[in-house]
Amino acid sequence: MRGWWQELAGLVLPAACAGCGAPRAVLCAACGRALGGGAAGPVRPSGRSRGLPPVYAAAAYEGAVRAVVLAHKERGALALAGPLGAALAEAVAAVVAAAEDRAAVVPPAGVVLVPVPSAVRQVRARGHDPVRRTALAAAGRLRRAGVPARVASVLRQVRPVADQAGLGARERRENLAGALAVCRGGARSAAGARLVLVDDVITTGATLAEAARALGAAGAGPVAGAAVVAAPTGSFVRIRSSTRTEQHSCE
Repeated sequence: MRGWWQELAGLVLPAACAGCGAPRAVLCAACGRALGGGAAGPVRPSGRSRGLPPVYAAAAYEGAVRAVVLAHKERGALALAGPLGAALAEAVAAVVAAAEDRAAVVPPAGVVLVPVPSAVRQVRARGHDPVRRTALAAAGRLRRAGVPARVASVLRQVRPVADQAGLGARERRENLAGALAVCRGGARSAAGARLVLVDDVITTGATLAEAARALGAAGAGPVAGAAVVAAPTGSFVRIRSSTRTEQHSCE
């Protein structure tokens, strides 16, 4: 219900750009370019976690990009799912292209975007699941570009985890170890597809590494890689001169 009212409010109330505050724009042109104005790049988190698949990000997590991600995630600015999904689609396309370079062509079952799950309590508090919403928008963008893509929420949380804020790389790995598993029937729902883990932001990579472990343990792989909207500026393998640069239950 909360999400429905948020979407209605976004249609009838004056809007300001989530990135810079410019009036009469949910997202102004400049902030839109910062979010998704160029090719996605590979990133390598400083606290690289064991088992972390190749990760590509669309933008640097700073300035307007950070503001847009937080507005969608924490303040329920649902209209931002579209541009965030477009940015995520860039990163997913980069993952797929890298896999194809390794002679791993897209299978007939297509590409399956697997969102990192959010805790039920977080989804209820926010009124929506921001990562899944962004993933759905990304899948739609990819299909319109001719890439057979869909979203499968096959991961679930099997034990509570502590708030990750303020935790270092090692503490995050320990906090998340064994926290995720594949839903019953989840491996079958993604069988034969190229799996790409998706999230909004990567920090140390601990969450994505745990998600990849859970998929592998259930025989739901292989995972082609992971795609995120944004990553820390210093984590990009090749910083471009124009750099725009807890978890959910199964359905």
